[in-house]
Amino acid sequence: MASVSSTTGGYVNPRGIPQAPFVDVVDDYVKSREQVEPILQSFQEMLSKYKYMEMSTLRRAAGLREKIPDIQNTLNAVLFLSSKSGSNESITTTFELNDTLYAKAEVKPSQTVYLWLGANVMLEYPITEATDLLVSKLRSAKESLQTCDDDLEFLRENITTVEVNTARVFNWDVQKRREEKENAS
Repeated sequence: MASVSSTTGGYVNPRGIPQAPFVDVVDDYVKSREQVEPILQSFQEMLSKYKYMEMSTLRRAAGLREKIPDIQNTLNAVLFLSSKSGSNESITTTFELNDTLYAKAEVKPSQTVYLWLGANVMLEYPITEATDLLVSKLRSAKESLQTCDDDLEFLRENITTVEVNTARVFNWDVQKRREEKENAS
């Protein structure tokens, strides 16, 4: 199994996803018809792994796309509270309790805010620390989303490469069978 294009073989992206080799010359890659079935099986296994990674990355990206607006809204609220913390006047606001349930509240100026951290945990932070934390989480989420998008593009390219390899090896096998049939008759 010699001639896999050397320009693509062996590369692993920064997250450890290996690049699929491109079969340049099928005659050099497949020496006999007995090798066709194992090669096609290995391509099918490779394709399954890439599709699994793609689905996993799509789920992660969807979660990040859902989480980023929530972080941004929380950061905006903390920044608003920060801008009002110097005055003594309270703020009357309407806030969401549930998807369709809202309540009015009077918020007194404060130097602290409470943030949900998840898993039914809420902590009190000074406004400056809360702002720093939310800015950091927002930046991290956006970077993770960009990483997911890069990985998805890389995976789609490799899925296409494996599908092309599979088709080329299959077509090579069909051609060899025809040649054998013609030579036999």
